[in-house]
Amino acid sequence: MLTLIVPGLIWTRQALADLTCDLPLPAFTTLLGQGRLSRRPARDTTAMLAESTGLAAPLPAAALRWFGLRDHPGPDDHCDWLCLDPVRLNFHERSLIVDDPQHLRLNNEEAAALAAALAPTLAALGELEVLAPGHWNLRLSAGAPAFQALPDAAGRSAAPLPPDAAYAPWRQALNEAQMILHVHPVNQARQAAGQPVVNSLWPWGGGRLPGLAARTSTHDAIWSNDPVARGIARLLQIDGAALPAGYAGSAASAPLAVVDSLEPSASTGDAIVWRDELTRFEAEWLAPALDALRRGRLDGLRLIAPGDLAAAELLVSRRDLWKFWRKPRSLAELVAS
Repeated sequence: MLTLIVPGLIWTRQALADLTCDLPLPAFTTLLGQGRLSRRPARDTTAMLAESTGLAAPLPAAALRWFGLRDHPGPDDHCDWLCLDPVRLNFHERSLIVDDPQHLRLNNEEAAALAAALAPTLAALGELEVLAPGHWNLRLSAGAPAFQALPDAAGRSAAPLPPDAAYAPWRQALNEAQMILHVHPVNQARQAAGQPVVNSLWPWGGGRLPGLAARTSTHDAIWSNDPVARGIARLLQIDGAALPAGYAGSAASAPLAVVDSLEPSASTGDAIVWRDELTRFEAEWLAPALDALRRGRLDGLRLIAPGDLAAAELLVSRRDLWKFWRKPRSLAELVAS
């Protein structure tokens, strides 16, 4: 069974109808017509990933990616962690939009210099650690309140932190961090070179690494470019690898792939790019998977589409393909009327 989690696939029913009415998607429409489609309440990607891997939601993203990116995890696996990622907040029509973190493209030297300047300001909250240029963690000195996940915030308006007292030290630390970032030489050099600057930090994904007791998983591999997913694979003691360009068969019998190529254009509403990515997803993942099902090289396909408005799940077995009387269905069927 190949499982695909595909964020960014769900729009409103009318938008899906309009966006895909002229796209040739024979594999997708065939799978929709012959498989079993379940429409589900809105769920985000991390919730679907947790459900698919048997972990509790919300996922402790900071702890999991620390576990996934560290070559030799040590005694800190039992610490409380928080993601504290560098971001760019971009003014647009009187709103602050959280730019896609991938657009920053910090290098190791830039990340280290920025983190060194910010560490004293954050010391009362925890110890700052750069796992990768775009992935920073805070080893917490004490507990932390809940924050909006960065993947959910990217491309959308940044909401202010709640006025509760629990957020007061975080508001102060983030305000001071923004002032430091504003005048930092790294940002001045990036601005002079026409590159996006880091003007804030985004806290999210707090928690402690789940217990490392023996776990059973329905998957024997996880393919994803997300370090959180890599941490999950390591926790479950299964193979973890970068997302391949498409499905070309696998030694794994039950791989889980997080195909996130549709998500950036969906979050910004860029219909042209989204259509191109959907066509690529059809050609690189669904058409080969359908062919493998027909040839008996794959016994089933499970497609999970998380979304803010709704979610959907499609299950297709080899036996479903024998139901020749079932007609193809449009992608608008993913969403209820």
